[in-house]
Amino acid sequence: MKRVLAGVDFVARAGEVTVLLGVNGAGKTTTLECAQGLRRRTGGAIRLLGEDPQLATAELRARVGVMLQEGGLPPSAKPLALLKHVAGMYRDPLPVDDLAERLGLREFAGTTIRRLSGGQKQRVALAAALVGRPEVVFLDEPSAGLDPQSRQVVFDLIGDLRAQGLGIVLTTHLLDDAERLADYVAILDRGRIVAEGTVAELLGTATHAARRLTLRGPAGLDLAQAFPAGGGLHVLEPSAGHYQVDGELTTAHLASLAQWLDAQGIMPTSLELGTQSLEDVFLGIAEASAAQDAMAHKEKSAHREKETA
Repeated sequence: MKRVLAGVDFVARAGEVTVLLGVNGAGKTTTLECAQGLRRRTGGAIRLLGEDPQLATAELRARVGVMLQEGGLPPSAKPLALLKHVAGMYRDPLPVDDLAERLGLREFAGTTIRRLSGGQKQRVALAAALVGRPEVVFLDEPSAGLDPQSRQVVFDLIGDLRAQGLGIVLTTHLLDDAERLADYVAILDRGRIVAEGTVAELLGTATHAARRLTLRGPAGLDLAQAFPAGGGLHVLEPSAGHYQVDGELTTAHLASLAQWLDAQGIMPTSLELGTQSLEDVFLGIAEASAAQDAMAHKEKSAHREKETA
């Protein structure tokens, strides 16, 4: 038996957007399916609005909205007819016409689901997840396949739902989306949470509280010479004449850089200092996790060879 998830432990609160972040295959969708009771877990405990989702009653199901990555939409149905059918299953659904207008469903209302684009199907699936006025909504990759205008519509809607007090749990592998939407982030890597917290906390932890300096100037500079050796800075030239310095940059580093540039007679065409993004943090965590796994695998292999000898 292959273990897909291990050590996944988090709390999603009402009135907040909790984002499960990770690359494809990290375990995000499986986590959502277990939390919804759509996939049976082999261990651990899950509570959804105080109940075990695997034993969910009809009353609990009515309080939860679900948008799956694959949609689960009947291919021969048309969007508005489908939405009205789903709305009829709830005691107090949202007005279908208003929701359709908000998500722009009328522009393809006469087209069957099978003929819709990926982004259009996403909007229909989101509407179906929300029409029952849920208290908690699970959104699996809600912005996947959307054009910029549609993404903004979805982001605005998610913001409104949060303001109304809904608990929103969504998955994404798009770091910009996570940084923009999340109140709380859990980063998954190969089925386990490797970091969690608010975006500000993840960007401000001691391990990752680094800054990034970008500089443009002549190509081929040995910019690493501008800084004291052993300072823990990483200097790259991703493209010709475009330099990137990451690490715990201090005013002393900036003074050293200015002195070196002056000694070389170099005036940069641009120089900018900023904090690292959530993408930088995520990539750093992923690299560290991969290195730990490689070390663990190496130790296991050495132990097996020793036992065999």
